[in-house]
Amino acid sequence: MRRPSSFIETVNLESGMPTVDTALRRLDSAIADARVRCIRALRIIHGYGSTGVGGKIRTAVRAKLAQYKASGRIRSYIAGEDFSPFYAESRKFCEELPQLKTDRDYLRGNDGITIVIL
Repeated sequence: MRRPSSFIETVNLESGMPTVDTALRRLDSAIADARVRCIRALRIIHGYGSTGVGGKIRTAVRAKLAQYKASGRIRSYIAGEDFSPFYAESRKFCEELPQLKTDRDYLRGNDGITIVIL
């Protein structure tokens, strides 16, 4: 088994202002690549949307991640706004993967990201 090059890797889905379909293809590719490289978690940057009510990419990414979690393709995901010790799911994964606590978005309440646990 290959050793991971980093524990958590960042994937910027909003770079270049892609369509939702392009962003979802990038998400699929990033998950597949991370598995091959034994990465245990991904920080997905999807943005919050210019309207201030949550963007289309954010909504589509989280819906797709819910499907992946239900099907077993990913273990779980944590919305950026819930990525703190104040939420049970975050506490659970931080206990199992303590390196998550060192992530720059931990405790920031960042609506524009989602943490994916592979």
